[in-house]
Amino acid sequence: MSQNSGTPLNILVLVKHVPDVQFERHLSAPENRLDRADSVLSELDEYAIEAALALAESRGGDKAGNTVTTLTMGPSAAVNAVKKSLQMGATSGVHICDPALAGSDAITTSMVLAAAVQSLGGFDIVLTGMASTDAETSLVPASLAERLGLAMLTNLSTLELAPGSTTITGVREAEEGAQSLEAPLPVLISVTDQANEPRYPNFRGILGAKKKKIVTLTLEELGLDAAAVGAEGSATRVVSAQARPPRSGGEIITDSGSAGIALVDFLTDAKLL
Repeated sequence: MSQNSGTPLNILVLVKHVPDVQFERHLSAPENRLDRADSVLSELDEYAIEAALALAESRGGDKAGNTVTTLTMGPSAAVNAVKKSLQMGATSGVHICDPALAGSDAITTSMVLAAAVQSLGGFDIVLTGMASTDAETSLVPASLAERLGLAMLTNLSTLELAPGSTTITGVREAEEGAQSLEAPLPVLISVTDQANEPRYPNFRGILGAKKKKIVTLTLEELGLDAAAVGAEGSATRVVSAQARPPRSGGEIITDSGSAGIALVDFLTDAKLL
């Protein structure tokens, strides 16, 4: 990984193809896995992509040799998450695709991603969103940083890399107040949905994305055993599931002069006060 302040930045962004939040989610039998038929690039990953693009542009962008690579893991349709990132402005993409990956939990996923990062090599910054919008475990960034031996700055609402600097700084908003953090490159960072405003792909970006390279990697190419991933290699799995019961009708309070008292009583009984 490059350390010379005069060299361009190579940034890797992890992205995920997740079920569209506009549709009802459900598990498919018999494996009890999330149905991913209607999936899109995870909204929270767009903030990580934008952060990467902004960092690259602050150093002169593509013309100065800075690169933003996006990496995803999933079935064939997951490549659409990479394609969306290329339309936003990423330089290139990588898709880990292998049937044996189905059913991998967060920890197994981090193992596969770590193998891919090590295989690709040369990254100064690995960026992720604060969570995926499907499982929302937020486990992958920390697990990946541990596997790669990288310093980790999580849940940043701001990040900055001064010109010529090899130390990145940022702010994490915590319950006790704002925390100012810093770490030398190389580093793994996750950003929140307060970090920026992700750009929309424009017509030029959509056309340009068609010419950008997407590399597909298999488990064999990463040197991983199929038995170590998927449901077989994972420590956690969904053993049973049932549909959420329909929401019951609410209670209507008619204002006859004492609606305020009735509302307080209702909230008290529901232990909301």
